[in-house]
Amino acid sequence: MARSTGAPSAERSAEAGPRPLRADAKRNREQLLAAAREAFTERGSSASLEDIARRAGVGVGTLYRHFPTRQDLVEAVYVDEVEALCRSAGEGGEGSSWAALVRWFDRFVDYVSTKRALIDEMVATIGQTAPVFRTCHDAIFAAGEPLLQQAKDDGYVRPDVAFTDAIRIVSGISMIKNAQPADVRRILAVALDGLRYRG
Repeated sequence: MARSTGAPSAERSAEAGPRPLRADAKRNREQLLAAAREAFTERGSSASLEDIARRAGVGVGTLYRHFPTRQDLVEAVYVDEVEALCRSAGEGGEGSSWAALVRWFDRFVDYVSTKRALIDEMVATIGQTAPVFRTCHDAIFAAGEPLLQQAKDDGYVRPDVAFTDAIRIVSGISMIKNAQPADVRRILAVALDGLRYRG
């Protein structure tokens, strides 16, 4: 569709949706999300917007142009993490369906480390029943459940294992307090081995 040279009406603007970001604006937004993810993971709710802007190499005004409120930024980071996790389920890789499942759960551990830093702040602001939580929950199940099913169909995973069981196991391990990343990965490997089919 050709872009109109005149000022669009309100109705046309609503139909067309938000304009695509310019290349520099898109880059700034991506840098802000990456910096916010890093800051929230390190400092939790004590991370300041000023620090996030500094890490991203932009001014606070640029941050506010993209994310008018702190809640907008927190929610954007959370959704961005979920989307990245879901995309990773479809990324090809060498090995069996079991190897693909293990890679995805390994990625899930990284997601939980960021989620933990964001979830309390989001619940305090928008409530536990906010639609964004249900949408993200459903997206994670839609991405991960087929990986588990394929591993079951191929005989790698016990037939009685439900995706909910596996997610609860991995989530619990991911949230062990004061554990080093290497310890978390080792415990995760032991737990996932318990899902294996022993024919």
